[in-house]
Amino acid sequence: MAYFKGEPAGLAVEELIHKASAEKLRLLLSVVNWGEVYYGMWRAGGKEVADSVAGDLSRLPIDVVGVGDDLTLARQAATFKATRKMSYADCFAAALAKARNAELVTGDPEFRELEKEIKINWLK
Repeated sequence: MAYFKGEPAGLAVEELIHKASAEKLRLLLSVVNWGEVYYGMWRAGGKEVADSVAGDLSRLPIDVVGVGDDLTLARQAATFKATRKMSYADCFAAALAKARNAELVTGDPEFRELEKEIKINWLK
């Protein structure tokens, strides 16, 4: 969201996108969090803005990860939701990071209580 809203933290996200374009790292986005970006941009600027951002996202070097039929990701997200005060969408981001042993990139302080379970790259 910071990247699309032009927030200061968006510069760090842009740098990660450049690294992914150069195939120096892999970026992942849960389909649930894709939806969160879409509705957030719709609320911020309307449907046309949300559709434009969706198009932009589809061209970025970001792999959108679905929940799928095995329910592993959904179960981990549900576990985080049941045991912590976090939004369900944020629980999916955390579950994906945990499942893939990946670093979660965020500026949201809601993730602080997960610092011992997942790697976090804090945006400023």
